[in-house]
Amino acid sequence: MRPCTLCPRNCRVDRAAGERGFCGAPAEPVVASAGPHFGEEPCLVGRGGSGTIFLAGCNLRCVFCQNFDISHSIVGERMDASAVARLMVALEARGCENVNFVTPTHVAPALAEAVLEARGGGLRVPVVWNCGGYESVEALRPLEGLVEIYMPDFKFARRESAERYCGAPDYPERAREALGEMHRQVGDLRVEDGVARRGLLVRHLVMPGGLEEAREVLEFLASLSPRTSVNVMGQYRPEGLVLRPEGRSEWAAIARRPTPDEVAEARRLAAGLGLRVVE
Repeated sequence: MRPCTLCPRNCRVDRAAGERGFCGAPAEPVVASAGPHFGEEPCLVGRGGSGTIFLAGCNLRCVFCQNFDISHSIVGERMDASAVARLMVALEARGCENVNFVTPTHVAPALAEAVLEARGGGLRVPVVWNCGGYESVEALRPLEGLVEIYMPDFKFARRESAERYCGAPDYPERAREALGEMHRQVGDLRVEDGVARRGLLVRHLVMPGGLEEAREVLEFLASLSPRTSVNVMGQYRPEGLVLRPEGRSEWAAIARRPTPDEVAEARRLAAGLGLRVVE
């Protein structure tokens, strides 16, 4: 973080000295909320829920973000690594099946330190790295051995879409590289007794009119591994900037939900490629 090159934006600001880059976040994590979450994939929820820690700020800040109030502003409790470690241990004590860092990329060093401290304090459940897919391979490599489950989005397969909706035209290339590194570290998703223990689980949010792009995403995942687990998600709704009066014209193409047929076809595409479809 001095200068910050944690993600492909390479803002190169001195975050350790208090400067802030695109993500808007300080060097220490800001926890917007934390607790058992029962709305994640069933293999993460199990019986006790996924122990989610929602982190404020984001290195993508998509115009349609479903967590817009958290990703586009810094709200919550600022914590050092030791405080995060205590929170992790407390989530396990509440019966959570895992500790699920949501949007962790921009505070990876502090979270890595927290994982090490939590493991020393007795944490045994898997750590989930729930990220947007816009990652630096160089920043992922030090996480090897600390993260059991990678759960990235693969949002866009085309530079035009990535530039339009999150100002990151290199997203498709960086996401492909990142998913390759994640798979190298943890392999295909392994589920035991209905609960995920280790591996890669990819999310793809079906966008309105986005079937051809979904096909490209899914074909890449099949090339990465024929047993890649993917959640083809149908819950997109216009949020964030898209909801603003000017947004409805500027982003008119995504100012609606995907149709049931679009979502069903994307899931058929995934199944037809032999992917392991998780819902």
